[in-house]
Amino acid sequence: MSLRWQTDQAKAAQQQKLAEPENAAAAAAASSNNKMSWGTELWDQYDNLSIHTNKGIEVLDKYANFLRDRVVIETEYAGKLRRLVKNYQPKKKEEEDNEFTSRQAFRNLLKEVGDLAGQREVVSETLQLQIIQGVTLLSKTLREDRKKCLNDGTMLQQALSAQLSSLERAKRNYDKAYRDSEKAVENYKKADMDFNLSRAEVERYKNIMTSKIQQSDDAKNEYANQLQKTNNLQQQHYGILLPAVFNRLQELDEKRTRGIREFIIGAADVESSVAPIIARCMEGIVKAGESINETEDSLKVIERYQSGFTPPTDIPFEDLSKMDPSAVPQSNYSSVPYNHLTIKSGTLTAAKLKKARGGILNSIFGSNKNSLTADGQKEDFSDLPPNQQRKKLQAKIAELQHKVDQETNTRDGLMKMKIVYEANSSLGNPMTVEGQLNESEHELEKLKVNLKKYQGFLDKANQLQVANNSPQSNRNQLQNGHRTSRHSNGSASADDHHDGDDQPDDAGSLSSSSASPESGLGTSHTSLPGSGQGSANENAAGEETTYETEVELLQPLGTCRALYPFEATSEGSIPMNEGEELQVIENDQGDGWTRVRRANNSNGWDEGFVPTSYIECTLFA
Repeated sequence: MSLRWQTDQAKAAQQQKLAEPENAAAAAAASSNNKMSWGTELWDQYDNLSIHTNKGIEVLDKYANFLRDRVVIETEYAGKLRRLVKNYQPKKKEEEDNEFTSRQAFRNLLKEVGDLAGQREVVSETLQLQIIQGVTLLSKTLREDRKKCLNDGTMLQQALSAQLSSLERAKRNYDKAYRDSEKAVENYKKADMDFNLSRAEVERYKNIMTSKIQQSDDAKNEYANQLQKTNNLQQQHYGILLPAVFNRLQELDEKRTRGIREFIIGAADVESSVAPIIARCMEGIVKAGESINETEDSLKVIERYQSGFTPPTDIPFEDLSKMDPSAVPQSNYSSVPYNHLTIKSGTLTAAKLKKARGGILNSIFGSNKNSLTADGQKEDFSDLPPNQQRKKLQAKIAELQHKVDQETNTRDGLMKMKIVYEANSSLGNPMTVEGQLNESEHELEKLKVNLKKYQGFLDKANQLQVANNSPQSNRNQLQNGHRTSRHSNGSASADDHHDGDDQPDDAGSLSSSSASPESGLGTSHTSLPGSGQGSANENAAGEETTYETEVELLQPLGTCRALYPFEATSEGSIPMNEGEELQVIENDQGDGWTRVRRANNSNGWDEGFVPTSYIECTLFA
């Protein structure tokens, strides 16, 4: 039996030797084809490779999350920049200040910052559309490929394990069958040497021995067969099949690594693509700063606020010894007693006062209710200093002229279209243009009327001499040391007639309106009880009957000082000189006029309206 065992072992060794060259050749071929590859170098690191590839994909996902957070920051930054620019945009009421270079530079700065916000939005959108989507797609693809590779590796491992189990079973069967055959041979030898046994029993032991030997040979052959299969499968598993899986994992990991490199470079390229535009924005900001010119801004301040008045001349000396002792200084109101005075007929009542105020507005601005512009200024800008008035009128005329030119071009175009339609009716109906042409003619006529009106305003403003509009020019006039005064009837004293040829008579003052009952304003001259001044004036009026009424004089609301001279040219108004002090007896009611009062040289009072913008008021507490 030992000889048979040796023979079996020799056969198995010979079969293994025959299989070894084939397996070695396959392993050598795999090694040459996958030099320094995961399949050959890491053939036994299946678990580690699985963990490594999973961590690599997690790194890719982390980079994608980083880009998403950056996109959020870029978007928020751009949005905050745009809100910042919007919050600091000049308001509509500040548009007139845009002529200054510093304001223009700030507006240009805001524009460049807005462009910077736009570039940050471009970076955010490009990262979102190109980089993040690419990273997400790559991560998804890698996870799917890795899952397939691991599934294939798991199947190969299971197949090898199953073959190893089959080999183990075949070896156990062979070992058991071999021991049984050895025992059967031994039992047969004992029975053959035992003379007490019959030949039939010996023959039975022999048959058992033969059967066991046959079973042992079959198990041996099966073991050898399974061993060969296992070796072949193991060679293929570690030499070809599993290395192929590992090489796929290697390609997958290298693809991930290459993808991260490309995405990082791509994100940097996105940033670099907007860098030239951002640089130009910075250049624009620098250019805006360099455009600021302090000298030019100072000149524009002068141009805007220059009134055109000349500085006041020296105040003349008033020789009191040569003045009328009964004259009352116009600026001294502190000594005026507030008692009951006898006021002649025509004293202002509440109803007449309202009518007088309306008469002033109608006489100056006419009956047009829209005499104020949209910004609250007068239509002819007469409430502005002379220089500013002329500039406003010139700008308005230029605007109207531009509109006239545009409307003229529109009308000419419509006329040409009508002529073409009349010549060739197939092109269109000329009646369709007729309505538009009439409307254009009407609009053009309105614009020309407005243009002519404002040109008249400008001509009138240009005719005024700068000297006559000076705050000093109409200062209290002195003639041979005597102060010139005007009486309540609108006539000037003898001194006035001597040098007042160029001065318009105050025909529109309160005192001169006694002959106009419609105005509600009578003689504004008042006198102390017993004075005959008023009676003489009333008798000169002719038919009007005089009567006296005891009324209480209105208490003053405060005092005011004339900032500019004012010549009364309207019904109900009174003239005043620059620097003159008056009493305020009625505040501005929203029409731009304030009712004031002052003492005259006849120990009476002159009352009337003056422009609110021409005085500086100090009201009593």
